[in-house]
Amino acid sequence: MRIYLTGASGFVGSNLAYVFAAERGAEVVAPGHEHVDLTDELVVRRSVLATRPDAIVHAAIWNDPAALGSDRRRAWDEYVGATRNVVAAANAVDAHVVLISTDWVFDGTQGPAPEGEPPNPINTYGFLKACSELIVTENAARGAIARIAGVQGIHRARPQTPRAQDAGFGYLVASLVDALRSGQRFAVWDGPGLNQLATPTLATDAAELVWRALQREVTGMLHCCGGEHVDRVGLARRAIEVFELDGELLDVVPPPEGVVSDGGIPRDTRLDATETAARLGVELPGLDAMLRRLRSQVESSWSLA
Repeated sequence: MRIYLTGASGFVGSNLAYVFAAERGAEVVAPGHEHVDLTDELVVRRSVLATRPDAIVHAAIWNDPAALGSDRRRAWDEYVGATRNVVAAANAVDAHVVLISTDWVFDGTQGPAPEGEPPNPINTYGFLKACSELIVTENAARGAIARIAGVQGIHRARPQTPRAQDAGFGYLVASLVDALRSGQRFAVWDGPGLNQLATPTLATDAAELVWRALQREVTGMLHCCGGEHVDRVGLARRAIEVFELDGELLDVVPPPEGVVSDGGIPRDTRLDATETAARLGVELPGLDAMLRRLRSQVESSWSLA
């Protein structure tokens, strides 16, 4: 299978590229932004026509949360415009297209949200992703949306990139492990204004689910997440157990000022992936199994440092 992958230099995209190529033997075409500007319809079409992929996986985002609200024209073009261009190019070559989306399309009161739950975003990122989902739903001849959640893992394009906790779940375990293994204390944030509940997934697990969707030519809405819900503090404590770290170094504190912005953070973004698991013919992993695989990946990255 030849897969045209956008956003391969990012955290999620680098794990998609790794699973598709290294684990599954696919031919991955992954042009960088310097070669293909996704906001330029003609450039995208020419690139896709030249490579004629069997599938397109659109994982590219403009990863600048603060700027999404201040430069709204660019934000719209980078998310919604780019998705429109990718979908049009996919249709031109009869390629299966998958948009990588997020649990943040929900408002924090809908969890655990099933695949058919209508989005109700409360910040710019969620709004742009929900609009991009609609482009795929309305325009793609063969389209799927893969919502991922609380993504943990290593950045395979830049494995030594410093990791930091944020208002969501991303990098929470990696930043905790980095601190505790060096004997430093780690303060996990908890309280109002944060994404407090989610259904975390390992980036490579999400990629495997997307691969399975491509193999089965599945269309429609998919929740490519783990099989167990957890809160922030619970995830930190379970990670400490699996990684065999010193739990006495963990503190629980309110979030610092400035973390909450842009209209708010959805508190509860738990996803119900029952339908996705049935359609893909898989059993979603529990939290401890996911964390054991994450430990293996993290320790392998240490050996390469």
